[in-house]
Amino acid sequence: MSFHHPQLLWLLALPVLWGFWQWVRRGHPLVLPFDHGQQRDGRWLRALANLAGTLPAGLLAIAVLMLAGPRKPAPPLDERILNNIIICLDVSGSMGTPFGQKGTRFAAAAEATKQFCSFRKGDAFGLTIFGSEYVHWIPPTKELSAISNAMKYVRPDNMPAWMGGTLIASALRGCRNELVRVPDGDRAVVLITDGGSGDFQNGGDRTVAQELAEQKIRVFSVLIGSDDFGGMGANGLYTIASVTGGKVFTAGDNAALATVFHEIDGMQKAKFKQVTADWVDNYTPLAVTGLAAALLLGIALLGLRYTPW
Repeated sequence: MSFHHPQLLWLLALPVLWGFWQWVRRGHPLVLPFDHGQQRDGRWLRALANLAGTLPAGLLAIAVLMLAGPRKPAPPLDERILNNIIICLDVSGSMGTPFGQKGTRFAAAAEATKQFCSFRKGDAFGLTIFGSEYVHWIPPTKELSAISNAMKYVRPDNMPAWMGGTLIASALRGCRNELVRVPDGDRAVVLITDGGSGDFQNGGDRTVAQELAEQKIRVFSVLIGSDDFGGMGANGLYTIASVTGGKVFTAGDNAALATVFHEIDGMQKAKFKQVTADWVDNYTPLAVTGLAAALLLGIALLGLRYTPW
């Protein structure tokens, strides 16, 4: 047990002196007719009477302790280890291709992204958009409404002409630079694209994969649209997933895309660490002890006390 105001504990000297006086005082002795009789000296009765007389001092000590603010450490808590996840979203011109029964590839990806963020509560999400260049639109944050609101402005038809290409390695390298600034928690990139990359040649895919793996950043890639992506783009994504410990998913329609994000959620599980909580008030033991002492004092006043004269 500890105390919020330990400077008040010196007041415990008062009940100690009071209790000591109760045991050593002579009171006001009065000779009665049976004092010269043959009865026993009443040592045990005197001890009980002294104990009863000490109860008020005990109540005063309890009052001082309660004024000092007793406290104890709270039980250890499980603190969630933050997952820092960057949604790396392709906004090249091909993402405007019709997808599913209605809408475009980008619209389906945007809707699935918002749902993914909603059931990953407690994690920090960032948004990076890319085409021929990349833009860190939102840094990792727990304010998930920022991701939803951003989807209104990062549509492919709002992008300038020079964003029309697809350079995935460059975008992933930008995500790595963004994630290494985050001091705590696990790191992951969810890459959403619909085609090959122009910068995976000559080992570019393996190079960026090793850079990500060195920072312990996992990459989950979602290929939207046709299953026949072919070329260096798809092969490079499988290489990156293998090196970083991630996975590549393909989604041919809206329902499959939602399933993909649920599977990613299951793979990137939340982790917890045990931490010591703050101090909490601990009045209960003193309160119970005080009530018991008050009850005993009330019983003692019925007869277990010295005469007042």
